[in-house]
Amino acid sequence: MSLLDEKPKRLYFMGICGTAMGSVAAAFKEAGYEVTGSDSQVYEPMKSFLEKMGIEILDGYREENLSDDIDYFIIGNAQSRGNPEVEAVLNRKLPYLSLPGLLSTLVLPGMHNYVVSGTHGKTTTSSLLTWVMESGGLNPNFVIGGLPGNFEQGARLTGSDFVVLEGDEYDSAFFDKRSKFIHYRPEVAIINNIEFDHADIFADLNAVKKTFGHMARLVPGNGLLLVNGDDRNCLDVATAEAHCPVKKVGFGEQCDAKISEVHYEANGTKFLIEGEAYFIGLVGEFNLRNAAMAICAARQAGLSPEQIQKALATFGGVKRRQEVRGETARGITVIDDFGHHPTAIREAITGLRRKFEGRRLWAIFEPRSNTTRRNIFQKELPQALGMADAVCVSAVPNPEKFKPEDRLDPEQVMANIRAKQIPAFYEPDADAIVERLKIEARDGDVLIVFSNGGFDGIHDKLLAAL
Repeated sequence: MSLLDEKPKRLYFMGICGTAMGSVAAAFKEAGYEVTGSDSQVYEPMKSFLEKMGIEILDGYREENLSDDIDYFIIGNAQSRGNPEVEAVLNRKLPYLSLPGLLSTLVLPGMHNYVVSGTHGKTTTSSLLTWVMESGGLNPNFVIGGLPGNFEQGARLTGSDFVVLEGDEYDSAFFDKRSKFIHYRPEVAIINNIEFDHADIFADLNAVKKTFGHMARLVPGNGLLLVNGDDRNCLDVATAEAHCPVKKVGFGEQCDAKISEVHYEANGTKFLIEGEAYFIGLVGEFNLRNAAMAICAARQAGLSPEQIQKALATFGGVKRRQEVRGETARGITVIDDFGHHPTAIREAITGLRRKFEGRRLWAIFEPRSNTTRRNIFQKELPQALGMADAVCVSAVPNPEKFKPEDRLDPEQVMANIRAKQIPAFYEPDADAIVERLKIEARDGDVLIVFSNGGFDGIHDKLLAAL
């Protein structure tokens, strides 16, 4: 029985306009809680979304915003010491939680928690699994770090016993440096893949594997750990840390749930897994693996192959994951993708080449994440971006935050791509890229924009200019 069934509590979200904070705040409001919050940047579309939900947003962080009758102050992981509200909470000894801590305290005890983790594919896999459960009548609660196409929000609390959580390995709050997924009490955990990322909080790949191992340790003996059977890092973690049944999912002969009979088509993928045929309206090997994990998790939840087949056929995708933003009168297609790691970029280009066979693909990249602004992927980025037919890369945002010797060198990235006889252009910002493509883009080109941020509205600018 979830604690949501108890008397509603009063919650205050610090940094409420963040994607995850806003989505969860709205879900608690719908569940009957009294919700308010503050932010220093009250921006759209989250501002209108929260106001529509009847949530008051206080503009700016001030001690006088904090009322003593609040049951929990939820402190987002973007907040730090020196924030006036953080200081007031600590000085006045008010009750506070991180966002993952809130879920762990009020929602997850006693529930069937399905936690989707991995360096890549978390949002797509959790969205797929949520939709399969919804279509199968399980009415799941969910918290997803994106916007699933089949739902109008990224989080929902329903009172069902099933919860789907996108399990992020990033830290929880300034006072809790554990990965978010450590809080999520997994009954079933998925590890899609493990690579080095988040260089601002992890020293190396072993540190990343260690935190995934901590999560794997939490799965109970009557639960299930689903791992990528073709990923050595996942297998290492499962072998060293799992105290529960482990199912290996993938293409290799060693896999317990083997993907086979794969047929990639322009509008999706047909395949077999555990003797059953499925079709998913997504392209690329990564998305096929995402679907396979969602299928295995849904089977563990008691859904039949027929129920899963029906759901996959009606999956609406995920915002910002190979999302077509529009097509110009010249037949130029603009695609938005959240990819910011070389592996994700490479796999997206590979999949979209199948979808747009015969058309010239542009990779347009903003090195914005804390890892890609560093020189950690100096060699890997040219290899990934160079799988496109032409490339544009913008300048590193806020380069002064990194020592010159630690900073990504975009001009060298461009030089390495040009060495392969691929057109590559280094431009200072989104507007300059638009001007460049007004000259370079041809009728029928496909422009894939890779960024984990807004990239200064480049998608709409490209559609208007071309």
